Amino acid sequence: MADNYLEKKFEEMRSGKKKKNTAKKTHVSIDSLLLKNRSCRGYAPSYKVSDNELLNIIEANTKIPSARNQQVLRFKIATKLNRQTSGDVDFITNNIKLAGALPELRLPFKGTEPNAYIIVYSNVPESKWVYVDLGISAQSMLLKAVDLGLNGICIGAFNKEAVYEHFKVAKNLVPLMIIAIGKSIENIQLLPISERENHNYFRENGVHFVPKVQLSDLII
Repeated sequence: MADNYLEKKFEEMRSGKKKKNTAKKTHVSIDSLLLKNRSCRGYAPSYKVSDNELLNIIEANTKIPSARNQQVLRFKIATKLNRQTSGDVDFITNNIKLAGALPELRLPFKGTEPNAYIIVYSNVPESKWVYVDLGISAQSMLLKAVDLGLNGICIGAFNKEAVYEHFKVAKNLVPLMIIAIGKSIENIQLLPISERENHNYFRENGVHFVPKVQLSDLII
């Protein structure tokens, strides 16, 4: 049997034939990414997000649609790994608010704060077209984060004046949103509801439930 095997391999080498690679390619569906893309308010302190990971996430903006193709969004990053921006991370953490629907929990819990942020700016005055770009950009970046094995959250509740003054960027750049990025430690589950039920997220037995209106109620 061994001799026969060697003869066959020798014949393959002589004829230049190679055995086909039958390994299946891993396919990640958009549905899978969407399900994993949950707004995370607690992160693993042991995982430190790098500048390169944030740049990889921001690079998604070079491939996405833009209203009127004006591409007005600009980005600033801050990570704990980078000594030059480590203090900026603490500053941002002290100037954001998370989980407005659960004020009694005072999230994030101590020790689970984000250690990396992306600040999203606009280089033109705010308008409906800027917000169109902002929505597309934020979702695309969060999906890219999930693709990298990370998670994040869009933060609109932050001290805009303080952020504007602290980072001293160009006068025409207006901070619109802050996106936290990290390795999630939360158990987040979707909860199908009707359009008439309460939409507020809640926590029960350590699980963060996010109500989502079912498809039948979305169709008009």
